Amino acid sequence: SFTPRERADAGDNLQYGALARLKAGLSQSQAESDANRVARQIQADYPAKMGVTVTASLVPLKESVVAQARPLVRVLFGAVIVVLLIACANLAGLLLIRGVRSRREIAVRQALGASTAALLRHSLMESLMISLGGGALGVALAWSGLKWWVSLLPENLPRVREISLNWQVCAFALAVTLGAALLCGLAPAVSAMRTGVNEALKGAGRNLGLGHGQSHLRSALVVGEVATALMLLTAAGLLLRSFARMRAVDPGFEPEHVVSASFDLPSSRYQSQTQVDGFHQELLRRLNKLPGAKSAALATNLPIAEPNSSRLFVAEGYQPPKGSGFDLESQAYVVGDFLQTMGIPLLRGRYLTLADNENAPLVVVVNRTLAERYWPRQDPIGKRIKWGAETGSPLPWLTVVGEVADTKQGALDSRPWAQVYEPLVQFPGSFGPYAAEIGVHGQTMRIAVRAVGDARSLENDVRRAVWSLDPQLALSHVQTMEEAISQSEAPRRFNTAVLSAFALGAVLLAILGIYGVIAFSVAQRTQEIAVRMALGAQPGGVIRLVTMAGAKLALLASALGIAGAAAISRLLQSLLFEVNPFDPAVFALAAASVLGLALLASFLPARRAAAIEPMQVLRAE
Repeated sequence: SFTPRERADAGDNLQYGALARLKAGLSQSQAESDANRVARQIQADYPAKMGVTVTASLVPLKESVVAQARPLVRVLFGAVIVVLLIACANLAGLLLIRGVRSRREIAVRQALGASTAALLRHSLMESLMISLGGGALGVALAWSGLKWWVSLLPENLPRVREISLNWQVCAFALAVTLGAALLCGLAPAVSAMRTGVNEALKGAGRNLGLGHGQSHLRSALVVGEVATALMLLTAAGLLLRSFARMRAVDPGFEPEHVVSASFDLPSSRYQSQTQVDGFHQELLRRLNKLPGAKSAALATNLPIAEPNSSRLFVAEGYQPPKGSGFDLESQAYVVGDFLQTMGIPLLRGRYLTLADNENAPLVVVVNRTLAERYWPRQDPIGKRIKWGAETGSPLPWLTVVGEVADTKQGALDSRPWAQVYEPLVQFPGSFGPYAAEIGVHGQTMRIAVRAVGDARSLENDVRRAVWSLDPQLALSHVQTMEEAISQSEAPRRFNTAVLSAFALGAVLLAILGIYGVIAFSVAQRTQEIAVRMALGAQPGGVIRLVTMAGAKLALLASALGIAGAAAISRLLQSLLFEVNPFDPAVFALAAASVLGLALLASFLPARRAAAIEPMQVLRAE
C-alpha cells in the first residue's frame, strides 16, 4: 500500500513493521503461508547475487508486546514464591513449637474421645485463621499502595497502566492464602498428634521438648529456608554485578552538561525542504546565542535516547560473504557541530563542518564499528558509501571524511551498530534523482545544547528559543542526557532493586528461622546446660556448643543453596550483562554473607545460654 513516494523512501530503509488483522475463520498457519507468498515476491525484487532470503513470520501482537517483559515477570514471580515459602516455613516452625507446648492438651482431648480428624481440623483452622488474617492484610496493603507501586515500575513495562486489583487477583490471593494455611498447618498438626496419650499425660509436669522426628522437621524447615534465601541472594548479587558493569560502560560521548529536546515540524506548514532547512538554521543560530550555551546542534536521532533505525547501504571495496544478506547501518542526519556538541571523540580525519553544505562534495562521518567491519585494518578516510542495496544504482557516492568512536544506541547494554553521520543540508544530493520522490526530510529533529554549567538551567531557554520561532510548535522530551541515560537504565535498575529487596527479605526471614530454632533448643536444654556448667563447663565452651549447632544448619543450607543457585542461574542469562551466571565471586560472597548472619543469629541465644546460673536452674528442677 506504499505510494510511489513512500516506496522510494522505504526501498533502502528497513525500520518498518507490519500489522495485520486476520480474516474470520483464517488460521495463523494459513495467514503465514499467504504472507510467505508475498515474501517470495519481495525477494524476487533483489539481485540474486545478494543471496537474500526473505521469509515471513507471524507473531500474535499480544505475544510481541509482552515477549521482552516475560523473563522479568517470571523471575519476579519466582522471587515472590520463594519469599512466601520461607514465610510459610517460619510459620510452620512456630506452629510446631506451639504444638509441642500444647501436647498435653491434645493428649487430654484424645483421652476424652476426640478423633484424630477433629484434632486435625482444629489445628488447620488455627493455621487458616492466621493465614486469612495475613492474606487480608496483604490485600489491603496492596490496594492502598497500588498507585505508588505502579509509579515505581519502568514505563516500558507492557500494559503497566492496566495493573489493578481486580477479582482475578483477589481470587488468586485467596487461593494462595488457603494453600499457605494447608502448607503451614498440616505437618505441625500431624507431628504433634504422633505422641502417645500415656506418654504425654505421664510427663504432665515436665517439659517433653521436641522429639527426634519433630526436631528434624524443624531443622529441615530452617535448612530449606536458608537454602532458598541463598538462591535468591545469589540471583540478586548477579543482577547487582550486572548493573554495576552496565553503569561502567562508556556511552561513547560526554553526557554531562548536555540538554536535549525533540520537535516535529508539521508538514501542513513546512512543506518544502527550503522551509525546513531555514527553520533549522535560524533555530541553531538562536540556540548558540543562549547565555550559558557552549554549542548547539540538531540531529534526527541522539545516542541512548533513540532506538536504531536501519538503512541499506553499499561500502566501496567491500565484498560481502556469500549469503550474508543486507548491509545495514544506523543513520543520523545532523545540523551544526553535532559530534562536537555531544562530545563524540574523533579518531581519524575531521568532523563535519558548516562548509559541508549543499554546494560541497557529499561527505559522511562513520563510527569505528562500521570502519572496522567494512574496511578492516585500513584507513577509512577517503572510502565511499552509497545508500541502497546495489553497487550499480544511480544514487551518488558519499565520501568518508572522518571516523568517530562508537556511541550506544537505545541502552548502555546494547551492542554498537554501524553508524553514519551526514549533513542534513546535503540530503537532497545524497539521493540524487530520487530526492524529489522522497520529499521533505528532517521535519522530526532532536536538539542538543551543551551548557557551560548545569544543563537544567538551559531547559526553559531552549523552550523559549523554539517558541520564539513557532509558538504553536510542540516540544517534547526536554531533559538532560544524563537523565536520558538514567531512563535507559530504568528497567535493569528496577529488576535489580526489586529482586534485591526480595532477597534481603528472604534472608531476614531465614535468619529469624535459625534464631528461632537455636533459641528454642537452648530453652529446651536449659537443665542440660546447667548440669554441664555445674560440672565445670566454661561459658566460652557453652557458646561454642550452641553456635556450632546453628553453624551446622547454615553449612548444610549453604551447600544446598549454592547447588540450587547454580541450577537456576541460567534462567537469569537474559537479564545479565557481561556477567557469568556462575560468577564465583558472587556465589562466594552470598554464601559467606548467609553464613555470617547465621552465626550471628546463633550467637545471641548462645550468650543467653552462657549466662545461665546453674544453681538456680537445678534448684528449680
